[in-house]
Amino acid sequence: YLPRLLTEIDKAFDQVVRQLNGVTEGRASAFHGAATAAPTTGTWGVGDFVRNSAPAEAGSTPNKYVVTGWVCTVGGTPGTWLACRALTGN
Repeated sequence: YLPRLLTEIDKAFDQVVRQLNGVTEGRASAFHGAATAAPTTGTWGVGDFVRNSAPAEAGSTPNKYVVTGWVCTVGGTPGTWLACRALTGN
């Protein structure tokens, strides 16, 4: 009984932390983490953002860019994600 209860408490605490992070950024719902690709699992909301933990220059001259992360544009499981690109000028 106790291990199951602790697991449920841990899940609830994780949700509170996610919500608190979003509130401090002016959003009612948010999640920030880092990954090497857009999420393919989990439930996500519009505006959630995942940073790219392995950014690298891509594209061809003169339009090279770096994917800084992915933003959820349609909430769901796993939601619809678009890459956020930053031009490098190369």
